[in-house]
Amino acid sequence: MNISDVMIHINETLNSEARTSLEEDMRQIEGVVSPRFSPGKEHLLMIAFNPEKTSTLDLLGKARAAGYTAQLIGA
Repeated sequence: MNISDVMIHINETLNSEARTSLEEDMRQIEGVVSPRFSPGKEHLLMIAFNPEKTSTLDLLGKARAAGYTAQLIGA
């Protein structure tokens, strides 16, 4: 299995509950291995995923579908 990482910047300020909820939403996507917010950088969501199962655009779309303004970083 090939694993890639992507970082998504969330413009809004998310409290702990909202961050946990978004991480759980990401885990529902087939191929997502580990979504996690960077400690001390609550606007940055790092996601390890299998690119054979999902894409960076799918992950970004999930964040946007949750109602957040989000951008891929370094893509």
